[in-house]
Formats: sequence, C-alpha cells, structure tokens
Amino acid sequence: MAAVAALKRSWALDLDTKTLYQLLELRVEVFVVEQACPYTELDGRDLLVETRHFWLEEDGRVVCCLRLLEEHEEGRTWFRIGRLCTAADARGQGHATRLLSAALAEVGDEPCQINAQTYLAGMYAQHGFVQNGEEFVEDGIPHVLMRRGGGAADGSGGGAADVVVGGLASAPGGGVPILPAG
Repeated sequence: MAAVAALKRSWALDLDTKTLYQLLELRVEVFVVEQACPYTELDGRDLLVETRHFWLEEDGRVVCCLRLLEEHEEGRTWFRIGRLCTAADARGQGHATRLLSAALAEVGDEPCQINAQTYLAGMYAQHGFVQNGEEFVEDGIPHVLMRRGGGAADGSGGGAADVVVGGLASAPGGGVPILPAG
C-alpha cells in the first residue's frame, strides 16, 4: 500500500531552508530540465510576506507543489496560482488536484487567476475557472488565461505562465496584473 502524501502549507517567511530548497528543486526539475524551458525561476516572489506555499510530501520528499500569490492593487485583493508541478514519478495520483483544491479553499470567493496550458483548461474548469481571452504561446507552449471568482476582470495575460500540472507547463508568475472589474 502506497503512503498517503502529507498536505503541507506555509507562509513564505515561515518556510525552513530545506523545504524551500526542495520546492525550488522540484520546480527546476519539471519546468527547466524536463520541459527544456529555461526561465528565471528565482523571481523574488517566493519570499514575499503574503506568498503561501502548498506542497505534498512523501517520505520526506516534496512530490507536488504550488505557490499562491496574494495581489493588491487599487484597493482590491486577488490571487494568482502558479508554479504548480508534480514530480514525474508521482503523477497520476491526483496530487495536483489535491493541492489546487487546498489553495482554492483558502482563496474562497476572491478573484483568482492562472495562466494554464491550453490542454489543461478542462481540468481547471472543473474547479470553477473560466477561460478569459485568446490562446497565447509562452515559452513555446500554448496557454490560456483563466479566472475564477469575484466576477469578470480586465487585462490580459503576459509574462511567463503560472501553472503546470503533470509537469507540462512553464512557470513564472510575472506579467500584467489582472484586476477584477467593478
């Protein structure tokens, strides 16, 4: 019987060095090495005071992770999910869905966005995300901007993509902020 991966969550500033290293190591393994998609992984956002990290750990090893960014602009709060990835040998076990569900529970009804690989749009739709805008190519991979909660938003995608499931997306959470309308 396989061990159940332990769900963990931490504010950025509460992460210990070993865990941060393991999160970054997995992201580089998936995004940079496996996908052959070089980008600036260290974007300065992992240690922002309002950044939250979610991960699944099996036998002391991080097997899946994501980053939840809390954005503030013009008096509004919204969220960006990014850096979602799963180790190659841990895929097909529902890990990405489990982490996504945990992060969305924390987001609640607040607006949230992701830049998702196009082929994963259906999976994100199952979590209440709706495509917003045309497909765009980032780092050679087709993506779509998707939003959930808080009503419609203005803006467009940009910067490197935010979400990876099954190890097949790009990564950085940069780009033009998308704010809820209203």
